[in-house]
Amino acid sequence: MGELLFGALNKKELTRIKNDLAHLQIIHLTKEIGEHFIHLMVDYSLSHKLSLPDGLIAATELSENVSLYTHNLKDFKYIKGINLYKEK
Repeated sequence: MGELLFGALNKKELTRIKNDLAHLQIIHLTKEIGEHFIHLMVDYSLSHKLSLPDGLIAATELSENVSLYTHNLKDFKYIKGINLYKEK
């Protein structure tokens, strides 16, 4: 959510993003997500330049066992156990 809001180019786009996000279920940070995040950063920050936002996103997917929907497959495909959403 934060990464989307950060990417808004202007107030109009920020409002549109906020309206879109209002229709989604928000997953809040938990201790388990934090632990996954630390492991991911240790394993991938140097070797693959895993960014903080992408590390949190991946940690949330791993903790909550949901499919990650992204157009940036290269940012996540190397993470062991990640479940990337595949369109049917």
